[in-house]
Formats: sequence, structure tokens, C-alpha cells
Amino acid sequence: MAQPVTITVEATGRKITVPTGLFINNEFVPSVDSKETIECYNPATEEVICKIVAGSEKDIDVAVAAARKAFKTTWGKNVTGFERSRLLNKLADLIERDAQELAELEALNNGKPVKIARDFDIGDSIQCLRYYAGWADKILGQTIEVDNKTKLAFTRHDPIGVCGQIIPWNYPINMWSWKVAPALACGCTIVMKPSEITPLTALKLSELIVEAGFPPGVVNTVPSLGSVGGAALSAHMDVDKVAFTGSTLTGRKIMEAAAKSNLKKVSLELGGKSPNIVFESADLDQAANWVGLGILYNTGQDCTAGSRLFVQDTIYDKFIPMLVEKFKQLKISHAFDEQAGGGPVVSKMQYDKIFSYIESGKQQGAKVILGGEKRPGKGYFVDPTIFVDVKPDMKIVRDEIFGPVLAVAKFSTEEEAIELANDTTYGLGAGLHSNDASQCMRVSQALEAGTVWVNQYNLLNNNVPFGGKKQSGIGRELGSYALEEYTSVKAIHWNYGEKLDWPL
Repeated sequence: MAQPVTITVEATGRKITVPTGLFINNEFVPSVDSKETIECYNPATEEVICKIVAGSEKDIDVAVAAARKAFKTTWGKNVTGFERSRLLNKLADLIERDAQELAELEALNNGKPVKIARDFDIGDSIQCLRYYAGWADKILGQTIEVDNKTKLAFTRHDPIGVCGQIIPWNYPINMWSWKVAPALACGCTIVMKPSEITPLTALKLSELIVEAGFPPGVVNTVPSLGSVGGAALSAHMDVDKVAFTGSTLTGRKIMEAAAKSNLKKVSLELGGKSPNIVFESADLDQAANWVGLGILYNTGQDCTAGSRLFVQDTIYDKFIPMLVEKFKQLKISHAFDEQAGGGPVVSKMQYDKIFSYIESGKQQGAKVILGGEKRPGKGYFVDPTIFVDVKPDMKIVRDEIFGPVLAVAKFSTEEEAIELANDTTYGLGAGLHSNDASQCMRVSQALEAGTVWVNQYNLLNNNVPFGGKKQSGIGRELGSYALEEYTSVKAIHWNYGEKLDWPL
């Protein structure tokens, strides 16, 4: 057995016991062949929280074998949808019970404010599990007329099998629920590879898998480096599907590995460089609020972050000062500050990357009108930053920064706004703000993105599909559409009346 550690949360005095081993077959175990560990940091203090076991390629093999055995014996087609629903609802209840403890652990390892982790990330995750619990006994096929006198055909939506699930560090609990809930509802088994930067809550949630009553092997958790565990899952010959949320670069590697191995099914939710358009008819005060939420929520570490803002020239001089004031009102602080609307970014690597883009923007001639400077002292804090006078070829306009950095440009006509918005290799999200209903309909249809927000931004619902176009991904999460990612359609042709004459 790998020994758990006890973490004391200084701000609250809470003591949290965290497993440090790999979670396989409902037990926390050491690696079968590795002594490597992963250090987990607090991004607000830059201090190590604890060390956990780093899984190896052989550990992935063991976890996949456990998932396969469960799929064939105690899960998959061997358990009813009613039972899957009951267990998912039980898991949701346990997460709701432990929401404060999970939020504090998430805040320590990820940096986001406790209140946001608890009320938004965890609250949404509980809803997600309950939503898919409702679907578990409603996975339906079709009966298809062939010949009413002699034949019929029908379809079954079978669970696809063993799923490798690779989740990112920006929403550790939320992304865990998005992957786990539909997979379990459909009857799949799981090998979860959490981010090596934020693995602690995935391990804590694994304890709740046992308490909820899921059979051994149904959910397995193997923290490891992406180049080890993620690569092993993507290339594994006994994994039937890989779901990944993360960068486009890594998504390409996963697709390649899946193609070169067993042509496993792949769903990818990748990067974005999302546009947000403010037209002259918009409610400017509300538009400024939504623009703020679009780029500053989660300190900009959001795949749909509205990082490119286009403002109509007739309102530009009025809107920009309003926006600057809104940005100044958001407090970026440590996770246990009740006034904080954002925390530090997740790691030194992310911090350095964001400031390299800020320097690039300055060097390429964009003008900083807010932020853009490093704070003294400890912690990976990045203050809200606004660039104006940007050009389409600048790196801060082309590349995903994944931080609270906004690039602002003017436009004159609706057609120009659409052209600027669509001038990107990505297609995850887009937003527009207008009180002209016809314009809202025209522009929302013209924007090349998997999700378009009208007079709002960044809000998602568990019953509405989410995913990208172009280089922002393949497949859909959330809603009934996510069920298609975890099922395989089988057609059954039944002859009950035709007699075949032979020879032909």
C-alpha cells in the first residue's frame, strides 16, 4: 500500500488526508516498477504540498487490465442502467457532502479561489453526474422496418469499452466529471490520467468511487507525466477510446498514436483563440461585464477564453475606459481570500509563458493600457492585462496564451467583424453583444465556432453540447451528444420468415 499524507490547510485549519498511490482495482497501490514521484505545488506560495507516486507505462497496463476485467464481469453489459444511475447519484451525493474539503484541496493545488472551486466547479460537477445518472437507463436504439412479413432490424448502442481519459489542470474536478459521468452512464470502464500538475483531487475523488460502491476496476486513476501515461493510453492496444482535453499539439500526438495502434475512437477538446465582438447597439455596461468574465474567469486559464476583443469603432472610445474600470475591480489574490475573483496561474511554466507573450506584445508594437507587469514576492500571480492597437499578425492575437491577457481591435462593419473573428486556426468559442435581433442571428450563424454566446460569455450547461471546430477538436462533451462518444452502434438483422433457395 502507498501511504497517504495529511495536509494542513493553514487558512482554515482543516486537515485533509490525501492518497499518494495509484488507484487500481479500488486500492491505492505503489508503482509496479518505478520509484519516481510527482511533486505537487501550491502556486500561491511556490511550495511543495506533497509528493505522489508517478505511474509508469507498466502501471497503465495493469490499470487497463483491471478496467477490461471489470468491463467483462461486473460492469459493461453486466449491470443495468438503473444500477449505473444509482451509483452515479450516490457519487454525486458524496461529492456534495465533501464539497468544502474538495474545494480547499483544489484551491491549494490549482490556485483558484475556494468559493469558485466549491460553488462553480464542484457545484457544476455534481449537476453533471446527476444529469448523466438520468441518462443511464435511457440509452436507446431503433427498430427499423425492413420487410414486415419476414424481417426486421434493430440497433443497440453498446458501451464502447475501456476508456483512457486524459484531463487538464485548469478545471481538475470539473473535467473529471465531464469525462467520468457519460462514460459510466453508458457502461464503460475508465483509466483516468489526471494532469501531473493538479492530481490531488482526482485521487481524493477515487476514495469516493469506493465509498459509492462501484466495483473494483470500473474507475482507475494513474497520475503520471503526460509523455508516459498519456502516451501509453493513446497507443494501448486494449484501450477502446481516448478522451482528451488539452493543447492542440498534444491532441495531434494522441490522434497519431491512436491511428498507429488499434484505431481507437478519439474525442479531443483542444485549444482556442476565441473572439468576442461588441456591436454599437449592445448594452455596454453588460457587455463589459461579460467581456471581463470571458477573459478573466479562472485567471484566463480557460480553453474558451475570449482573448480577442473586437469593438465597433463608433463606441470604441466610450467602451474601452469602461472595460478598464471593470478589469480593475477584479481582485487577483490567494485562494482563501473571500474577496478574490481569481487566483495565481497554475505553475511557473505557465507564468513564464504568459509573460513571454506579454513581452512579445510590447515588442511587436501593441500598447498596454492595463497590467502587463510582474508583481514582487512569491506566487504565480498575473494581473489582468489589456493590449490595444493590435495587428492580426501579432503573436498575442494568433496564439493561445492561457492567461488574463486581452487583445483589443476596432472594426467598422458587421462583415469586417465576422472576417476578423474567423481569422484563426481555432474554432472553440465565440461571443457577440448586440441588441439587434437580426444581427445576432446573422452573426451567430456566420461565426466558425462550436459554441457561440449571444449577450453573454463563458457559461456552459450540462445539457448543452460543447466542443470545437477546426483545430479546436473533434467530438462533443455534455448533453445527449456526449453519449455518442462512449457507445458503439450495432445493427442486428433478424430474419424470421424468408427461406433462402440454394444454389444461387
